[in-house]
Amino acid sequence: MRIWVNGGLRDADDARLSVLDHGLTVGDGIFETVRTSEGRPFALTRHLDRLTRSARGLGLPDPDHDEVRRAVAAVVDANPVALGRLRITYTGGLSPLGSDRGDHGTSLVVALDGVSRRPDTTAVITVPWTRNERGALAGLKTTSYAENVVALARARERGASEALFPNTADRLCEGTGSNVFVVLGGRIHTPPVASGCLAGITRALAVEWTGAEETDLPMDVLAEADEVFLTSTLRDVQAVHRVDDRELTPEIGPVTAKAMRIFAERAGDDDLDP
Repeated sequence: MRIWVNGGLRDADDARLSVLDHGLTVGDGIFETVRTSEGRPFALTRHLDRLTRSARGLGLPDPDHDEVRRAVAAVVDANPVALGRLRITYTGGLSPLGSDRGDHGTSLVVALDGVSRRPDTTAVITVPWTRNERGALAGLKTTSYAENVVALARARERGASEALFPNTADRLCEGTGSNVFVVLGGRIHTPPVASGCLAGITRALAVEWTGAEETDLPMDVLAEADEVFLTSTLRDVQAVHRVDDRELTPEIGPVTAKAMRIFAERAGDDDLDP
């Protein structure tokens, strides 16, 4: 693997940041995960725009989009894979121990590895921990991800691939790395960004392409929904066949199937930067 680190490509064994980088010591960093298909990144402009929004939310300097694009192109060329997970990480850079930032500038790392296509359906669980929709990091894609690591580990222990969070008002929010949609009476609904969920790139495209509605939803909607599905960069649209102990129909529901088909068709157009 060849990885971009602060201005150039490095072999994986030589791709290093200081142990005093603020992204490591206090999680002062942001990231984006971009799907690549045959060396072509999908929706890169939307990802870079969100990277900038996250940077501003943390008070980091705006990332240089031209530099990030050069890094992405170099990494993609150096690591040919059919289907890939491209990770762009941008941090506060070398800083003193503690929460104060240093003045050495930011760090940029871009890496790519191959992935397999996800299954068409999956199981999810709900967790008792909450997203703080009023917190300083609400809606930002930061490297402070340990809460997601803990929740995802619990999901794996229970035979699921994702964990869903409520927010502090006990409203449906999001997964550890996905957005959640429910089908009620033939209509698609997803929690609004005001719930504290991440404004997912795939979520936005799914709303635009399927006509899904942003709706404030109680957690118990998961016990009543006719269908449930997830969206994310690597899942695209993925049906859910089990929520906790509730088994949904083993067949993909008709509304979800249509959403999957629409997304696949639109995302497969020659324009990979919608």
